[in-house]
Amino acid sequence: MKKVYGSAAEALEGTLFDGMFIAAGGFGLCGIPELLLNAIRDAGTKDLTFASNNAGVDDFGIGILLQTRQVKKMISSYVGENKEFMRQYLGDELELEFNPQGTLAERMRAGGCGIPGFYTKTGVGTVIAEGKEHKDFPTGPDGQPETYILERGIVADLAIVKAWKADDTGNLVFRKTARNFNPPAAMCGKICIAEVEEIVPRGSLDPDAIHLPGIYVHRIVQGEHEKRIEQRTTRAA
Repeated sequence: MKKVYGSAAEALEGTLFDGMFIAAGGFGLCGIPELLLNAIRDAGTKDLTFASNNAGVDDFGIGILLQTRQVKKMISSYVGENKEFMRQYLGDELELEFNPQGTLAERMRAGGCGIPGFYTKTGVGTVIAEGKEHKDFPTGPDGQPETYILERGIVADLAIVKAWKADDTGNLVFRKTARNFNPPAAMCGKICIAEVEEIVPRGSLDPDAIHLPGIYVHRIVQGEHEKRIEQRTTRAA
C-alpha cells in the first residue's frame, strides 16, 4: 500500500470534512505538523475539533486555523502564548475542554489501544471533574478509599503528527523533545498522516530505535520545516 505522498495537500486528500475531529501532535512550537496544518487551512475545512496540548501561537501552528475561524472546539491543556485563542475563549466564540497534560496524553494513548476509559486522581475536586463519574478505590494508606474520576479515551477522525525520520512503511523516529504528544496523537487517529524531515530506505532504521511502528501510520509526506523558538532569552555578552 502506498504511504508516501508528494505534498501535504495530496496526503490529506479524501480525509477532510467539515465538523471532523483531529488529534494533533506537538508541544508549543516543538514537533508540530506545520505543513499539514497549513494544508488544512488552505482546504478551508471548518467547524473542526482539535485535541492538542495547545494551539501554537497566533501566526503558527493551530493558531492559523483560529485566525481563519475554522476551529469550533479545542481539547487542550494550555491556552497561553496565543492571544487569539484567549480572545475567542474569553469571548465565548470557541468551545474549550481543559485537560491536564498527562490526562490528555493518556486519553489519546488509551483510544489508540482500544481502551474506552480509565480512572485517574488528577482533577478530583476541581472543575476538571465536573460531570464525570467518580469512584472510590482502596488505594490510600492502610487501604483507605481514595476518589478517582473516569476519563474517556480519544478516537479522532484524523491524526496529524511531525516526526524526524520515517521509512516508506511508516516507521517513525522522533528527535528528542519533539516526540512529546506525537506518538499518542498518532495512535488515536482512524487515519494518521505524518510529516517528516527525511524518508530513509526501508531497513535502515534500527528496530530498537523506532518510536512508533508503521502500523499506526497511513500516509507520509516529506518537507522543509521552520524551527521557531517560542520564547527566546538572551543575555549581554
